[in-house]
Amino acid sequence: MNRRNTISREFFSTIAVVLILGLSVMCAIQTALSAAYFVTERRAALTAILDGASALSERFAEGGAIVTQPLGDERTQDARSGFELFNTASGAMVFVASEDGQVLLHTEGAEFAEQYVPQDLLDKMDEGQDLFETGTLGGVYRDKYYTAGRRINVEGSVGYLFAASPMTALGSYIMDMLVMFGISAIAILLLCSLLCWILARRITGPIEGVSEAARRLGSGDFTARAPVDGCVELAEFATTFNNMATRLQTIDNSRGQFMGNIAHELRTPMTTIKGFIDGMLDGTIPPEENQHYLSIVSQETGRLARLVQNMLDITKLEAGEVPVHAQSYDLWKTVTDVVLSDEQRIEDGKIDIQGLGGPPLLIFADPDFVHQVVYNIVDNAIKFTPEGGTISFSAQKKGSMVQVSIQNTGAGIAPEALPFVFERFYKEDRSRGMNTRGSGLGLHICKILINLSGGQIHAESEEGKWCRFVFTLPAGN
Repeated sequence: MNRRNTISREFFSTIAVVLILGLSVMCAIQTALSAAYFVTERRAALTAILDGASALSERFAEGGAIVTQPLGDERTQDARSGFELFNTASGAMVFVASEDGQVLLHTEGAEFAEQYVPQDLLDKMDEGQDLFETGTLGGVYRDKYYTAGRRINVEGSVGYLFAASPMTALGSYIMDMLVMFGISAIAILLLCSLLCWILARRITGPIEGVSEAARRLGSGDFTARAPVDGCVELAEFATTFNNMATRLQTIDNSRGQFMGNIAHELRTPMTTIKGFIDGMLDGTIPPEENQHYLSIVSQETGRLARLVQNMLDITKLEAGEVPVHAQSYDLWKTVTDVVLSDEQRIEDGKIDIQGLGGPPLLIFADPDFVHQVVYNIVDNAIKFTPEGGTISFSAQKKGSMVQVSIQNTGAGIAPEALPFVFERFYKEDRSRGMNTRGSGLGLHICKILINLSGGQIHAESEEGKWCRFVFTLPAGN
């Protein structure tokens, strides 16, 4: 298993790398700018020294001896003393070379004796431009210098005047700057470490809360919730997680209730079937009554088949496996077909049908979906309508929707039961007079089908008098 870094480490590493890169780039830029500044400043300073030294050379010309005579000549002593003043005041070395480049007069030690300035540098000054070089001036110095040079003409004698200052000042400055940047980088990294730790704790604290809640949720504790704190994004993340956990808890509770309801609904008819069959097998039920109890077994078996089919239908509908084939057609055709299919039950119950028929009313929906909805509602209405009662139909267009109402007289639905009539396996208490032999899935299927069709459904009732189911469907063209 690969070791993974924590958020604190990743955060600090990222900030540290950014800071180090930033300081390095800044240091490089500062070094380059400092070097350029030093070069410019040294060039200007050395040029100023050349101007003064040139004037001094003309004052102590002595027949051009300054550019023609070697170092020890008495005629050049005054000029040398003047050059040494420049050396003392500015720290710059001043020296003079003859026309062939030999160093004659200088303010440094004996190592300059018999040194020659390269001819290519002399040629540049012969063109009338001042010379500015960095380095050893072709081997004249042992160390590196900034050097400014100029061709001079002293009473007809040609020579070359030079002023130089060591480059060690730039190295010292850059070294001091690097030390300063190093100390600053260490201080910044230490401060960054503290700030990163504080910020990382503020970030990881809520994340750890969500992680702990997720572990509890994964182990089956659907009551686990994450603390909603921290920044806006983390708070929203925790809220989203809690909403998900709430939905999972609801689903888990619904699943448990669903499985319990299924077990109950399957157990009741299976117990009845087993009891009657065992009674016929062991002789408890007389042979002449077998036919009667076999018919009951057949009814219970049919109830089991319908229950299983309804559960399969719900599973497919909720999984989106049932395609919707919507089309425009007359609503009344479906309603009439459903009523005619239950004609025998309606006649047996002496139920009066009202409001059936009328001018064509187009809807845009799947005919099979609508047939199933109307059939389930009418089937419930027939079950709960007392003998001599009434089932009435009405439908009207309202804007882009068609509203359909199916009402029956009878015991109705208790007010506290109305919000739950479309839930799976919900059946009102027997004391309310509701028929409890159904599976409790018919109205739930109606709700799913109406929602898939783009409409809504709800129930209305006045207890002890009537019950009404109202649903909407898109109007057809």
